[in-house]
Amino acid sequence: MLDHVSITVSDVAAAERFYDAIMKVLGVVKVGRRDDWLGYGERARPAYPDRVYISIRKGPKPEEAFGRHWCFKARWQSQVDAFWDAGIAAGGVDDGPPGLRSYHGSYYAAFLRDPDGNRIEAVCHHPV
Repeated sequence: MLDHVSITVSDVAAAERFYDAIMKVLGVVKVGRRDDWLGYGERARPAYPDRVYISIRKGPKPEEAFGRHWCFKARWQSQVDAFWDAGIAAGGVDDGPPGLRSYHGSYYAAFLRDPDGNRIEAVCHHPV
């Protein structure tokens, strides 16, 4: 459904530590870095229309918006656990530890806040 997403952070260096850590455990490649930008995933191209990409850009600290978040797919429940552990170790804040959620019987997810307060999630839909 999504081709790409762009979010803002006020501190690119803090965001880089955090996003490098969580993207590594989710198996998402880092595709670039500048003082005002980070890129993860792969941009869609005519030969690869199903690719997905996230751009993290320097900007004002995001305003609180209940319910707004970005969710990344995990292949295994252990990857969700590793996402949460890596995010906490890299400056993130717990917003819901790994565990089953009520959306369906195999919805295993964890929620974090990045150093700027952006809410992110990792989810695995596969049963154990």
